[in-house]
Amino acid sequence: RGTIGVSPKAKKIMQLFRLRQIHNATFVKLNEATIRMLRLIEPYVTYGYPTRGTVEKLIYKRGFGKLNKQRIPIADNAVIEEGVGEFGVKCCADLIHEIYTVGPNFKQANNFLWPFKLTSPRGGFSNKTKLVHFLEGGEAGNRGEEINKLVKRMI
Repeated sequence: RGTIGVSPKAKKIMQLFRLRQIHNATFVKLNEATIRMLRLIEPYVTYGYPTRGTVEKLIYKRGFGKLNKQRIPIADNAVIEEGVGEFGVKCCADLIHEIYTVGPNFKQANNFLWPFKLTSPRGGFSNKTKLVHFLEGGEAGNRGEEINKLVKRMI
């Protein structure tokens, strides 16, 4: 969802997660603090645990790096090398591995990645249940492994 009509606290959390637009996606390291933050913004976002294949598809197809505060497409490994080479992340495979395994340089690798701009899902969201929690048949909240199906429709 967008950020209009959202409480200031939830809006701030969404900014911290770099979710400033509708259909944006980012990776988040799960710890106690981020789980609490996710709980506060649950009505406005959907989240889950992506598979390695989903992470791969996102980075290869929708991946953009941040170099000198500019959005640069990840066309070749030179872009990654320049952005996060100093942390031992040299190529696309290293970047995917670092993100998927939440390695020691996850923070730098994730910050290098620009938030993914996804399309609206093929087949759409259902109008009646868009704002309801996933467990109640809606779209918002934690969908666990089911996030992979949604991301596949949105890439």
